[in-house]
This record gives sequence, structure tokens and C-alpha cells, in this order.
Amino acid sequence: MQKNNSPASPGRKSPPIALTIAGSDSGGGAGIQADLRTFAAFGVHGLSAITAVTAQNTLGVDAVHRLPAPMLGAQLQAVFADFRIGAVKIGMLASANLARETARVLHAHPRVPVVLDPVLIATTGAALAREDLVESMRRHLFARADLLTPNIPEAQTLIGHRIRDRDGMHAAAATLLEHGARAVLLKGGHLHGGEVADLLLTREGEHWFHQRRIRGESHGTGCSLAAAIAAGLACGHALEAAVEQAIGFVHAALAAGYRPGRGRLRVLDHLGAR
Repeated sequence: MQKNNSPASPGRKSPPIALTIAGSDSGGGAGIQADLRTFAAFGVHGLSAITAVTAQNTLGVDAVHRLPAPMLGAQLQAVFADFRIGAVKIGMLASANLARETARVLHAHPRVPVVLDPVLIATTGAALAREDLVESMRRHLFARADLLTPNIPEAQTLIGHRIRDRDGMHAAAATLLEHGARAVLLKGGHLHGGEVADLLLTREGEHWFHQRRIRGESHGTGCSLAAAIAAGLACGHALEAAVEQAIGFVHAALAAGYRPGRGRLRVLDHLGAR
């Protein structure tokens, strides 16, 4: 058969591009792996900068190796030098040094939307961050992030007191705005009830999102939600529209989810949700 030596076709127009800055989950349910699948589900080209490598599965986290800050910086410089990045999702940072390095690079790109998911503890309860990370995030990243997306336990750590109900959620989100966040999506899944309520609070107002609770212990929902919001922003959607679309996506992906390992954790079917 004669070989085709003609130049390659230029192909279709490049899709929107989003970057995830997060840890690697060897079990494939959260972190970089979940973020890239989420980007793919939205038709977004995914870039990644890895902060840490974890040895984990559906049973738990066995080990965490944090990358040196210069290596994270090199990854970030490489992707910003080549790609037109439409949005950034920040997940597991693991240490204050990595948070500062992330903030240093992002400072040079002030117009790129940033979604900050303050990952502190794994679903299984394992600590994924050093104690000084919270203060470093407050000081260096809150004001840079267009949206902060804590769950109830993460918000409690960030503000220093318990959240018991929806009034407490509103007060906590307002406190996070006072600490410098531009907007807060406080996820209410850890409160009891058959319905899950998430609060989007900005300096202009508030919006509550409600969805039916899906029973069972899930893994990767927070990562996927923040990544889906970043994907929406990369596609040019306004913040509230990106949040609403992302919440619906995660709910559908969780409803279609499955248990891939011997543990109880249910992971999302990202591609089956679109």
C-alpha cells in the first residue's frame, strides 16, 4: 500500500483549555484523574500540574509524596508559556510552599479565572495537607480565586467553628468573603436531610441550589465539581451559570456512578453524565 505523505490536516478548531493544579489519585476516583475526565466530558482540553502523588485506593490513603515547589513551578511555567488557558482549578496543594508557588505563578496571569477547592482531608479521613496550609491559602490564594468551593468540614477548618444548619452556612460563607474570597460556593452535603443545598454567596447576592441526596459514600465529588465549574468558565459561561451546570453534572455523574474497588467508595461516571 502506498504511504500518504501529504501534510497533516489542520483539523478542527482547538477547544477551550483548562488547567488543574492538584494531586494524583492512584485509585482514579479524585484529584488530577477526576479533573481531566471532567474536562473531557465538557469538551475542554485539560492541562495538569501535579502537586503531590498519593498511594490510595477505595480503602484509604497509604502514602503522600509532595513534589518540590520548583517542580510545580516548572510545570506551571511550561503550560502558561504554550497554551491559552481559559480557567484554572486548584485542588490538593498539600503544603504552604506549594500554595505560595501556585500564587506566585498565578500572580503573573491575573485575568485567568481561578476556582479554588480547599482540599484538606480525603473522603476516608486521611489528612492531605500540612497544618500551615490553611493560613497560606488565606494569605496568598483567597483574593486570587474567583470562587472558593469548600464543603462543610473544610469551611469549619477555615473559619474555626462548627456549621450546624443553613443559617450557619450563610454566616460561614460571609466570613470567608470577609477573609478575602471573591465568591464562595459552600457545599451542604455534610448536613443531614434528604435534600442537599449548596450556597453560592457573592458580594452582589446569594443563590441556593437544591438537589436530591444520593445515598452512599462518594469519592471525587468535590474535585469534579470544582473542575466542572472551571470548565464552564473556560467555555465563557458566567459564574452562576457555570456553577448551576456543574452541580447538575456532578449529580448526574454520581447517579451513574459505581464501586470499582473493594471499598465502599462510589466514584463518578464522568463521561456517562453528559
